Amino acid sequence: MKHYFTKTGLILIGFMAFTSCASSGSSTAVATKKTTKKETVVKSTSKKIGKDKHGMPTYTDNSRTRYLRATAYSHMEKEPGAPGRKNAAGTTLKYGSTRSAAADWSRLPLGTKFKVVGKPGVTYVVDDYGSALVGTNTIDFFYPSLRAMRNWGTRKVTIQIIQMGSFERSAKLLKGRLHAKHCRKMYYAIKNKKSKSVASN
Repeated sequence: MKHYFTKTGLILIGFMAFTSCASSGSSTAVATKKTTKKETVVKSTSKKIGKDKHGMPTYTDNSRTRYLRATAYSHMEKEPGAPGRKNAAGTTLKYGSTRSAAADWSRLPLGTKFKVVGKPGVTYVVDDYGSALVGTNTIDFFYPSLRAMRNWGTRKVTIQIIQMGSFERSAKLLKGRLHAKHCRKMYYAIKNKKSKSVASN
């Protein structure tokens, strides 16, 4: 009788251990599925198609999350040809809860709105460009002072695009500035995208 109870106890302990392992395994499987699903979403919305001269990834136009090189500039640098605190769109450079940023318009077109991960409360809008940015996956943040600009320096950031700007509007503005090499490059890069899009349809 004593042996019978001992055997029964061992069987019950073994069954409980098996059940515990089985439920633990199934919860791990669910977690793995969740992680896999999340990774799939990120991959599908952020597709890399190459690298620029700085080794930063190039993304498809429908990629909403991007890892970019970020520099800074200021109208106080007074570069030759720079129209004071005016941006390339002809409006005033912004610095507040909405801030101006410059980019290659064939990659992030005029009017693109985005947020920088880790900088809540600030929305950036692409309303400027720069010759050094063309052909790169670099964004240039506007700062109203040289000190703030230098404090930023060069970093790498992850951005979340809220609203993509307009390639058509970018091309329209650039068309009147084809005398400048960097404007020609952006203009024809946008035109090339359009022709490829038409060909694929």
